[in-house]
Amino acid sequence: MSDRKTIQDVARLAGVSEATVSRVLNNSAGVSVAKRERVLAAVRTLRFRPNAQARLLAGGRPNAVLLVHPMIDTPLTWYFHLLEAGALRGCARHGFQLQPHFVFPDSTAREARVMKPILAGECIGVILAAPFSDDPKLIAAIRARQMPVALVASGGAARGLAPGIGMDDERAGYEMAAYLLQQGHRRFGFSLGLPDHLSAQERFAGARRAMAEQGLGADHVVEAQGALNFDGGYRAFQRISASAFHPTALICANDESAAGAIHAAHEQSLSLPADLSIAAFDDAPFAPLLSPPLTTMSQGIDIMAARAVDILADAIKGINRPYEMTRPRLVIRQSTAAV
Repeated sequence: MSDRKTIQDVARLAGVSEATVSRVLNNSAGVSVAKRERVLAAVRTLRFRPNAQARLLAGGRPNAVLLVHPMIDTPLTWYFHLLEAGALRGCARHGFQLQPHFVFPDSTAREARVMKPILAGECIGVILAAPFSDDPKLIAAIRARQMPVALVASGGAARGLAPGIGMDDERAGYEMAAYLLQQGHRRFGFSLGLPDHLSAQERFAGARRAMAEQGLGADHVVEAQGALNFDGGYRAFQRISASAFHPTALICANDESAAGAIHAAHEQSLSLPADLSIAAFDDAPFAPLLSPPLTTMSQGIDIMAARAVDILADAIKGINRPYEMTRPRLVIRQSTAAV
């Protein structure tokens, strides 16, 4: 029954205007004690307590931070777990509650699904993870509602639309390829990840730039598209190994896809890194536990997520900061070696 009641019902029962009900629910000044008591009595009688309004009654305003993350068919990746852990730490520091909000990124109604809790007033601010942080239209829709927003791992032009934080992915790809080139590698495989993931695209753009500086072009690389998970990396490796071009170094879009590639390489009885060097990005907690331990670019996902909450807290106060770019850090382990 409570879901069918509206603010108009409360106003009618209390004998006040809808604006007065709104002021009471938001704990605003300018309402007499008598009217406030009538409104609260009507709220109790009608059981008018949607989630957002219940929070308003309890604390004066919603304090939930919406973390928008893609829903995927496979189990959640380590990236999300680290993202959520960092965001939780940041929310605890600012007295916010974290509200994860999963949306299928390829849904035709994805913008409506992201906007639903925002329009319902269920949050005080929004953190967008990739690929939602790459979507200028979605970012504009959120900001049009005067809702503070912070971006994590945004790519391309979206970085100029809202504050946030992310690794310099182009630089990360460049430095990874430069390291492998220094090791004597001239034949590369790229496990690209998702085509709509701009951060992954920028990593490989940086790798191609480093190769071009050494006079290496498209004939020195074989590419395969794959998801940013174990299965995606496994299948991408199979397509690369089935080609006529045999790389000496494989760069994967992230650590989870690299884990799948390593497993596929072991199935084919390849010796790593003697037969093939494999490197990736993120430095997930399992990266040093792989066999062999994975060379990767560390970006401190949990640290970035906690910082995103700091940036969002400033935006809530009306302080807008420029998008922050962190410098990647190469972590060399035993999955790579000289040719």
